[in-house]
Amino acid sequence: MMKAISFLGRPRHDKVSVHIQITSLFDRIRAVQDPKVSISPLLNQWIEEGHTVSRPQLQSLVRAMKDFKRYHHALQISQWMTDFRYLSLTPSDVAIRLDLISMVHGQEQAESYFNNIPKVLKTHSAYGALLSSYVREKSVEKAEATMQKMRGMGFITSSFPYNMLINLYSQTENYDKIEPLIQEMERKSIPCDKFTVRNLMAAYVAASDICAMEKLLNRMEEDLHISVDWNTYSVVASGYLKVGLIDKALEMIKKMESNTPIPERPPAFKHLLSLYARTDHKEELYRVWNLYKPTYEYPEAYSCMIASLSKLDDIEGAEKIFQEWERDCTMYDFRVLNSLLIAYCKRRLFDEAESLVNKAIEGRMPYPSTWSILAKGYMEDKQMPKAVAMLKKAISVGRKGWKPDSIILDACMEYIEGQGDLEEIEEILRLCKNLVIPDDKNIHHKSPRSSAAEEKCVSAITT
Repeated sequence: MMKAISFLGRPRHDKVSVHIQITSLFDRIRAVQDPKVSISPLLNQWIEEGHTVSRPQLQSLVRAMKDFKRYHHALQISQWMTDFRYLSLTPSDVAIRLDLISMVHGQEQAESYFNNIPKVLKTHSAYGALLSSYVREKSVEKAEATMQKMRGMGFITSSFPYNMLINLYSQTENYDKIEPLIQEMERKSIPCDKFTVRNLMAAYVAASDICAMEKLLNRMEEDLHISVDWNTYSVVASGYLKVGLIDKALEMIKKMESNTPIPERPPAFKHLLSLYARTDHKEELYRVWNLYKPTYEYPEAYSCMIASLSKLDDIEGAEKIFQEWERDCTMYDFRVLNSLLIAYCKRRLFDEAESLVNKAIEGRMPYPSTWSILAKGYMEDKQMPKAVAMLKKAISVGRKGWKPDSIILDACMEYIEGQGDLEEIEEILRLCKNLVIPDDKNIHHKSPRSSAAEEKCVSAITT
């Protein structure tokens, strides 16, 4: 309850009643788990019941949904603000909406929205959101062109756009373009912030430039104005692990552990588990788990611990962690099961894997990824009839817009075509049509080994 209240902005004279109301609205929105279900009727109903909702409260709800990665619903609230409440957008609102459109509808619609933004609202915030969307798409040319426009308009006044480009160049392995950005920041007297040094550190790790990584860390630790947080030590530890310097990695992990404040332990906890697993120090992995494991329901932590134990080939320990979670959980999360399922499939323990799934699906609807994991396992073990069966189950429970893994799909389709089973091909195509992806080239642009099969496929697609 307190977490919901903290999203609501500054208190007002009627803060108690308004906070209770908005918390209730927040709870109603949060209860709609399916991103494809519109929450506009829910918002309209809220008003029809006689409640009020202000601009700051709606803005808080947009940010909350965005923080929870509920991008569809965040965008719907943003659009409802203007379409139904007739509230004018601020430059910040415009930037957030642009970012959400990019994530929900893609870059083309984001660009269209940006081009139609009134000039008075096309501020550094909007350009920053556009730049961020290009970085997310790894579009170097468009990102650089946007950065150049921002320079010309005098919008480069903080480290934010530089941080974006450093991140982009690191992801696209354009490491030689990073140093000129740092030099430009120095010329313009734009100070680095924690995100600048974090992105720089990640870039050095990606390039396996351990010397530059260590120099930057030393500068950070010596600078009284920079606080070296657990995230930085995590990145450095990964850098050492990447080149096999286990002792140095362990030193950084210890620093990471001792520099993690209590409120930040949940996200840091998963990093600690993964890093200790990579060092092959199982005793440290269990020590961290027993010391910091959550006292509340936190399925991501259990998934991470199961995956970490699997990496260390402690399948019995992974099973015990899963059983502990399954015993205590109040809401079944198939992501936890999937972690153990992956471990079973890697070891060809298919009987155990199927038994695990069959027990879990009693009265529950699994994720398509659950069946996909089994399909991949059988595919890699050359048990193609089983792989096809699991692929069909995955597609049958997939939501609209979900796509099967192209590698699994290709392998299964080639196997079916080789068997000359035209009815099986048609069934998979029919199932894929239910996902509303009838034009996906990974599904339909196959090369059947017989003209009869090709004719059947084309017929199934076009009818």
